[in-house]
Amino acid sequence: MVKILIVEDEPAMLIGLRDNLEFEGYEVDTADKGDTGYRKLISGNYDLVLLDVMLPEMSGFDICRSARKKGIETPIIMLTARGEEMDRVLGLELGADDYITKPFSLRELSARIKTILRRTATGSEKKEENNYVQIGKLSISFEKFDAFDDNGPVKLSHKEFEILEHLLKNKNAVVTRDNLLDAVWGLDYQPTARTVDNFILRLRQKIDSEENQHIITVHGIGYKLVL
Repeated sequence: MVKILIVEDEPAMLIGLRDNLEFEGYEVDTADKGDTGYRKLISGNYDLVLLDVMLPEMSGFDICRSARKKGIETPIIMLTARGEEMDRVLGLELGADDYITKPFSLRELSARIKTILRRTATGSEKKEENNYVQIGKLSISFEKFDAFDDNGPVKLSHKEFEILEHLLKNKNAVVTRDNLLDAVWGLDYQPTARTVDNFILRLRQKIDSEENQHIITVHGIGYKLVL
């Protein structure tokens, strides 16, 4: 059973989300303070987290940032009443997988959850095939979300896996920025060029060597994975 953690300080919202997700068949755990939610996130085995931004003790942004620094790759959907573009961009740059602004419909939230679970192949929908592909210095299994080089395991975020998988599906061909944004972030979001460039930079640091560069920037257009 897919297990979801809800970190939300508004009692009515917390209870409503919990009841509806349990009705849909998910196992649900909750926390109403940031520090409590953070401890649960880094110690529990969750398939997805619904994370409010404005929380007592520790903000959702701080939770997301700290969890990603610890290598926690659990998908995170950020919930907030604040809809400013910079908040959305910040959440995504810190490693959130999605961002939904209050008030939202339960149908929309359910669709977002299912989309992320499909994308990340978590919970009951996880695939059994564990084939590895060599990309630069890394051996990668997109089914297991696993990567390693000659020195051992290498941490990749879910977004890094998704970007790399999309580039691999179009290897040796130019992928435009718009195509990459639509495939990885979805049509609802418009991350800045800096956001995309930051992800590409991190991937290059993990994949490329001084002798071989595999992710090529096609200036003014997008990127190309050369294998």
